[in-house]
Amino acid sequence: MSITTTQHQLGPIDRIPLGEARVYRVDGKDIAVFRCRSGNVFATSAECPHRGGPLADGLVGGESVICPMHGFAFDLRTGEAVGHECGRLAMHRVSITSTGDLTLEPA
Repeated sequence: MSITTTQHQLGPIDRIPLGEARVYRVDGKDIAVFRCRSGNVFATSAECPHRGGPLADGLVGGESVICPMHGFAFDLRTGEAVGHECGRLAMHRVSITSTGDLTLEPA
């Protein structure tokens, strides 16, 4: 098993409007990156664990997202389901560089 420490550069944070998300393809996986109105950014699996809904198309409020297919909510800080027993979202470490670019850490 090989372990990689390569960071993935995703481009400028400005490509994601406040309160929205974008999907990035990283190492063959779709990752949703959310930019909350607070300025915090979070990266999760791009699909809802319930039925594969596209989370980047969901409603972002505070630091949570609501799946557009079934209305299930998830806490973007932890990936935990809010008010239902749906599975947890896979979380990824994402940061903003001093130049305003997004960097995704290896999972």
